[in-house]
Amino acid sequence: MLVGVRTGIMGGTFDPIHVAHLHGAECARHQLALDRVLVVPAGDPWQKADRLVAPAEDRLAMCRIAVDGVDGLEVDGREVNRDGPSYTIDTLTSFPADEELYLIVGADAAAGLDTWHRSEEILHRATVAVVPRSGSPIGDIPGSVVVEMGPLDVSGTEIRQRAREGRPFRYLVTSGVHQYIASHNLYAEDGQDDMVG
Repeated sequence: MLVGVRTGIMGGTFDPIHVAHLHGAECARHQLALDRVLVVPAGDPWQKADRLVAPAEDRLAMCRIAVDGVDGLEVDGREVNRDGPSYTIDTLTSFPADEELYLIVGADAAAGLDTWHRSEEILHRATVAVVPRSGSPIGDIPGSVVVEMGPLDVSGTEIRQRAREGRPFRYLVTSGVHQYIASHNLYAEDGQDDMVG
């Protein structure tokens, strides 16, 4: 149990985790003076129920590969290991009450925060740190902060589509994640894309 720690929680589908996720996590850690940023892949991403998602074990493995050796970034598998839909509030309430939490989300996800399960409780438990994303307004979440970072217009949708079509995507992810996608033939099947984002 970590007491009095400032923890960033970057949750998401991470299908796959890419350089914009990592840059956002690192910038949030620096700007907000966080002790650590936990990358928390969703086990059962209920808001992505309308599309095929890579298996949780693959997404967790890619996250571990991506942050391996990066100071201050850790992978947390609690949502993958938990049964049922991955609700952010369940993750937040699993931390000690005196641990200061910052929920790091992309501007696109932040725009729909009011649709999240028990969203008001989320805002009471954590400060929302919004990572800018091309084409998505920052919005106005009470008490939120905007993470200052270099613009990177990278999306999982584009990476999955490129992988499926055999086009290059090597430098949109870390080299280890690129190798994992290639060796496991992820995203090669039709229907593995998400045209929504």
